[in-house]
Amino acid sequence: MSGASIELDNLVFSYGETRMEFGLSVPASSVIAIMGPSGSGKTTLLNLIAGFEKPVSGKVLIDGGDVTGLEPAERPVSMVFQENNLFAHLSVEDNVGLGRSPSLRLTDADRADIARALAQTGLAGKERRLPSELSGGERQRVALSRVLVRDRPVLLLDEPFASLGPALRREMLALVRQLHFDHGMTILMVTHHPEDAQLIADRIAFIEAGSIVAFEDTTTMFSRTAPDAFRAYIGA
Repeated sequence: MSGASIELDNLVFSYGETRMEFGLSVPASSVIAIMGPSGSGKTTLLNLIAGFEKPVSGKVLIDGGDVTGLEPAERPVSMVFQENNLFAHLSVEDNVGLGRSPSLRLTDADRADIARALAQTGLAGKERRLPSELSGGERQRVALSRVLVRDRPVLLLDEPFASLGPALRREMLALVRQLHFDHGMTILMVTHHPEDAQLIADRIAFIEAGSIVAFEDTTTMFSRTAPDAFRAYIGA
């Protein structure tokens, strides 16, 4: 697996009276934190890339290819939500297996890949457990394991660790950083926590009122030269 570049070319989205406009160029294999006030458009941005929302105009390009008209399953993208979208009646192994085959018709090679993904995320030995038997952090590890077996070059994280305590959240971010080191996927992560962005992100995209008003490297964004709106947002 390796990352893919992302280009949002004059992307316009309309929801009732709300209008959002996004322009963004993300290099392949980079890690981007998406930050901004509640309701500013962070999740909408991820949904447009994933295909869960459709733009009024503009294009979504992934690795140079126009995916604007493709359905979510057809895009080279995986997404992990705050609610990890696990099926309560399926085991850990089968929840991960859905990433390889929605019908769970798995080959021996598929099951070997699932076992490898579970080992990478620290879940070896818990293959037969149900989601209800796992901690919140473990459930998110299952979601990340499913991403690994999907083998897509773009990973979108919509505040997946927001409900976790500080120590466990740092542990999960360290896991994401290790997975990025191992696999090189392009990662966009929505977060409200400045320390999360500093820990994992190469660059930060700051969204305000439906538009990306700043896109700079993380060091710059947490310096005195950062845009005033971002400094106000983080309480600097």
